[in-house]
Amino acid sequence: MLEKTYSLTSGSVARGMLVFAVPIFFSNLFQQLYNAVDSLIVGNFLGGEALAAVGSSGSLIFLLTGFVNGVSLGAGVLVARHYGANDESALRRAVHTTVALGLAAGAALTVLGVVLTPLILQWMGTPAEVLPNSIIYFRVYFLGSLSVVMYNVGASILQSVGDSRSPMRYLITASVLNVILDLWFIAGLHMGVGGAALATILSQTVSAVLAFRRLSLTREAYGVRWRQVRFHPATLRAVVAQGVPSGVQNSVISVANVIVQANINAFGAQAMAGCGAYSKVEGFAFLPVTCFSMALATFVSQNIGAGQLDRVRRGMRFGIGASALLAEVVGVAMFVLAPWLIAAFNPEAEVIAFGVRQARTVALFYCLLAFSHCCAGILRGLGRPTVPMVIMLAIWCALRITYITVTVHFIPDIGVIFWAYPLTWGISSVLFAWYLAHCPLPAPGGGAPQHH
Repeated sequence: MLEKTYSLTSGSVARGMLVFAVPIFFSNLFQQLYNAVDSLIVGNFLGGEALAAVGSSGSLIFLLTGFVNGVSLGAGVLVARHYGANDESALRRAVHTTVALGLAAGAALTVLGVVLTPLILQWMGTPAEVLPNSIIYFRVYFLGSLSVVMYNVGASILQSVGDSRSPMRYLITASVLNVILDLWFIAGLHMGVGGAALATILSQTVSAVLAFRRLSLTREAYGVRWRQVRFHPATLRAVVAQGVPSGVQNSVISVANVIVQANINAFGAQAMAGCGAYSKVEGFAFLPVTCFSMALATFVSQNIGAGQLDRVRRGMRFGIGASALLAEVVGVAMFVLAPWLIAAFNPEAEVIAFGVRQARTVALFYCLLAFSHCCAGILRGLGRPTVPMVIMLAIWCALRITYITVTVHFIPDIGVIFWAYPLTWGISSVLFAWYLAHCPLPAPGGGAPQHH
């Protein structure tokens, strides 16, 4: 029997989920802080054009890493299900297959990122004055793809067995290191935007090493034994069935975001810088969304594996309510504080104006964003990852792109782009609410989640 050191299958639902979710919150907080530090240091030491190069990085990076991260989330659901069911042999196979997949994906991502960066940036319509810095930043970043992927794999395994504290400690360490390296490389060694990217990937490397040191030293069944890292065909099929829909969802949504970024780029470097600064601030609004979405996927999957269906229902209600409430509190704060928050990244009046306008268009609708993401997390935990994939691809991608393309043609105003987000969040929330109201829980027990 597995030692239930981090079990989410007993005790108070609210307490168990909060004890698990709070470290994820702080993990994401520190990750967002060091992402913001990149932009703060670049914006203040290197100027607006360099900030535009780094600030527009999110959509392109997520385009190339989103699929791998989605598959890691899916694999984590499989690990959580076997862990909840006390199935040690299946758990070992799931862990070692996931690690093998991460190594292969990290190597492939390195090649794709370095080779395709100039083509994608040109396709996005990146202004000529920003393009050289953007290419340098992204190429250096993608040289460290293996570290980024393997940290996500390691953290996903640990969180799937209920250990959200270890990844938190590793990210805090990486965040502090990133700040120190940013200041050294940019302010001290004058390495430019390439220094910002190098600081990020070195920090990610440290966090990945720490995560796998933890997994290699534990004697639990979820520990990593490097000689056992290989693809187990049946387990790989289960990982693919559970993870690929989430990966496709992430990648296609990021394609939509790249198209949205291309529309923003058409309004010039000041708009890019302002919206890039807003995206760094917006990352903090995602904290209660992400932590509860991830917590719900693990909580639901572990409790399905353990046959605790009543805990699944109570956990769903608590997680959705807490996430939506916290996201809205953050949204109200961002609406009020937007001018000061954006100005921290760049003092130029036009940059601030673009960032504030975007913040005050979308911030009060963060509760809808939280609701949709939590429903997606629940459905992944239930073994139904195809449903959120279909809803988000239809609404957050197809509808969002169609709306922007058509409306901007007739109303050439950047505000049209900003309104695409609350509109599509609202529609997806209605669809998720309807589906969950009519969705039966799967049969309890271990084994791979059923793919629907």
